[in-house]
Amino acid sequence: MHIDWIGRHRQYIPALAAWHHAEWGGLYDDWTLQAATDELEDHAARTSVPTTLLLMDDRALLGSVSLLLEDAPALQDRGSPWLGSLFVLPEARGRGGGRVLVDAAVAHAAQEGVAVLRLFTLWHEDFYTSLGWQVDECTSLHGTPVVVMSIRPAQRVAHTGSHAPDVPRG
Repeated sequence: MHIDWIGRHRQYIPALAAWHHAEWGGLYDDWTLQAATDELEDHAARTSVPTTLLLMDDRALLGSVSLLLEDAPALQDRGSPWLGSLFVLPEARGRGGGRVLVDAAVAHAAQEGVAVLRLFTLWHEDFYTSLGWQVDECTSLHGTPVVVMSIRPAQRVAHTGSHAPDVPRG
């Protein structure tokens, strides 16, 4: 398994948008499959925030994570940027891919000079806590309970030695 930039694998955008929309579409009022696709197309144009990292096995897509300026408008008053859309294919779960994705995203946020990175989760508070994230608050998003968490990327990278994928060269 390795991490790469979405811009190097644009052919996966339709499948990835469908995965994301199926997983989280119900949390947002007007987030259509086309909106998910457009966001990923935009992410493919850069390696700076907002962007998406992919978990690859040879040339096969196994999962993704995004660094976002905004993840949910209702939570935006907490600050920016956000880690979002952590997704690993069900058949690829349990092999550490989620951890690899989160570590790479946090390392990239550190390289970008992000002081505090946030996320919200519905079910995986323990997973993120094990990766150094702290709980900031429990709230709800459109009636769904969520936990808002944060991490200081530079401190985490110094502690773990994680690194972001290489930035593509021209």
